[in-house]
Amino acid sequence: MHVPDGYLDAATTAGTAAVAAAGVALALRGARRELDERTAPMAGLTAAFVFAVQMMNFPVGLGTSGHLVGGALTAVLVGPWTAVLCMTVVLLVQAVVFADGGLTALGTNTVLMGLVAIGVGYGVFRLLRAVLPATRTGVLAATGVGAFLSVPAAALVFVLLFGLGGVADVPVGSVAAAMVGVHLLIGLGEAAISVAVLGAVLAVRPDLVRGARDLARGPALAPRPASAGRPTAPTAPTATDAR
Repeated sequence: MHVPDGYLDAATTAGTAAVAAAGVALALRGARRELDERTAPMAGLTAAFVFAVQMMNFPVGLGTSGHLVGGALTAVLVGPWTAVLCMTVVLLVQAVVFADGGLTALGTNTVLMGLVAIGVGYGVFRLLRAVLPATRTGVLAATGVGAFLSVPAAALVFVLLFGLGGVADVPVGSVAAAMVGVHLLIGLGEAAISVAVLGAVLAVRPDLVRGARDLARGPALAPRPASAGRPTAPTAPTATDAR
């Protein structure tokens, strides 16, 4: 999903940089309503997790590999505005330290993975939360579908950008077929990883999941007591009991 330097012409690259800057500016304002004593540490942990997992690829067939984008997962965990900031930091570090995507393409990658993937993933999540049962299963299902759709959505936006300012002499139709086909498969991996990670967090600390805070106080997401399923030791009789 990382677009390298030189894939788009200067005008398109500058345009995506402007859109990315505007999106990050809005996210800085919106994140003030999301960050609190629980969300702030969670945002750092989530950014570190996404950074690490994006460095690991999984095969999708025909010599192609993919990696977790993490847009939908991050938005569900810490909120969409904070998720944009997390993703921007991840992409910046990757571009500066590992030359993954490149500095001139930072705006493009921020638009694709920081705005489109998060916007589509979290938007689908919220829509499905409104119609699915208010249970752990409903939260996981909404996250999985949102994560799956966010990846081909970002790929489609890249195809549009390539059609506007791609420098390679490749038909847009061929680019669309390759990008969408591969990223549909990558989306399946995205959904599986997102559901697995979110399920693990919900099992131990449901109160940390911003997208499920409305359920954290109820039995649907209540963490299992530490003594659940363990036999209790008999207590010694007291003097009052012996009477």
